[in-house]
Amino acid sequence: MRIYVGHQQAVSAEDFVELALGTPIELWLGVEGETDEERAARLDAARDILADPEYNNLPDDVARIAAEVIEAHAPELFNVVPLARPAGRRRSSRKGAAA
Repeated sequence: MRIYVGHQQAVSAEDFVELALGTPIELWLGVEGETDEERAARLDAARDILADPEYNNLPDDVARIAAEVIEAHAPELFNVVPLARPAGRRRSSRKGAAA
């Protein structure tokens, strides 16, 4: 099965993320062994991209993609269950506590 984003084929998961976001993933995560100058340039480019109105939805898109990947590959992470508190332990209000 072939996966396309727009007119481009995504061969790997990295390709899919890059095509879906419109930027290379390394721009946001960095690369191992990058120098301080390379990191500064990468972060500067990332700030420029985030300032571009075309990418106003990028943070929301990243969160949505991450949630979809987690849901697809580790759905148990979304099964949130409140934990019971041990009997006899109460949360203190810290009122009147010495500072």
